[in-house]
Amino acid sequence: MNLHEYQSKSLFKKYGIAVPEGQLITQLDALQSAMDTLGGEAWVVKAQIHAGARGKAGGVRLVKSREEAHSAAADLLGSSLATIQTAGKALPINSLLIEETLAIEEELYLSLVVDRVTRTHTFVISAAGGMDIEEVAAQSPEKILSVHIDPTVGVMPYQCREVAFALGLTGSAFKQLGQLMMAFYKLALDKDVSQIEINPLIRTADNELVALDAKVNIDSNALYRQPGLVEMRDFTQEDEREAKASEHQLNYIALDGDIGCMVNGAGLAMATMDLIKLNGGEPANFLDVGGGATPERVAEAFKLILSSSEVKSILVNIFGGIVRCDLIADGIIQAVKEVGLSIPVVVRLEGTNVELGKEILANSDVSIITADGLADAAKKVVEAAGVSA
Repeated sequence: MNLHEYQSKSLFKKYGIAVPEGQLITQLDALQSAMDTLGGEAWVVKAQIHAGARGKAGGVRLVKSREEAHSAAADLLGSSLATIQTAGKALPINSLLIEETLAIEEELYLSLVVDRVTRTHTFVISAAGGMDIEEVAAQSPEKILSVHIDPTVGVMPYQCREVAFALGLTGSAFKQLGQLMMAFYKLALDKDVSQIEINPLIRTADNELVALDAKVNIDSNALYRQPGLVEMRDFTQEDEREAKASEHQLNYIALDGDIGCMVNGAGLAMATMDLIKLNGGEPANFLDVGGGATPERVAEAFKLILSSSEVKSILVNIFGGIVRCDLIADGIIQAVKEVGLSIPVVVRLEGTNVELGKEILANSDVSIITADGLADAAKKVVEAAGVSA
């Protein structure tokens, strides 16, 4: 789960991480009050969406008068913004963060991620802040420093010193970096964070480190432990179908193909998609209905798949382990009738009571194509998509 910049910065403040003074507005008539509260004669108007590279896309604007601020806010608020990180999709701008300006002496990069290879939290640091870290990694990998944190001891002071020396920090900034790294690590553990990023982390004219930007991603699998963070979730920034799927405990990811997939088990779903592509088809989605594939969840899964007008056929691939195949067959028939499908449906069942399940499908009064094995199912669903096209 992603957080907005203003939400991330509210967490930063609780952990003693310095951020610029800012005011959030959701209505244009609140802009004047926000500027009055912040004071000064220049501000930064920042669109709040779940994506980076907002500055390059016009979503972060430096304004030097109230008139410029009003013009920028009126242009952004209520509109939408696409960046290189949104895969061509424009996200709605429902709020703006109005911040004070600061004198920037240097821009740095700091993040903390979960490294699946080393099974540790890992700091990624660079003196090339303010740029896309992927670009820095590709063109100047020597500018990136990685520090792995041993989970048995946590962040060690010597690691903080090594990073501060590598960045060329001195005085108060040198000391502050250690405090910042400690705070990052505590925040990650306390809130089940999968990634924290500051880009840029600036060094001001007073030699202080300030998080000019903030990005926090929460491990969705741990949200049951974080009720306070769940309340911060902004469904308007997520794919509508993916958000609806989560309400029904379905794992759904929209793709660009025309063959809908309904599978129980993430690994089986990946294998199903691979076989569809091997047979010349393109999956329209990843959809894992989980081990307990009830008729109600199957019906919701069909509705999600059909929410894409591009879908020309559907492959249902279920392994009956926790739920028997005959019950799954009944659920599929019930769901097909409820949804009113008009496109071909190919069903492959395997597991407990598989023969009874196939018999139920064969004797039903709905048009369902049964398959023997996954390879046969993939071939049939691709052929069905071609026929229905």
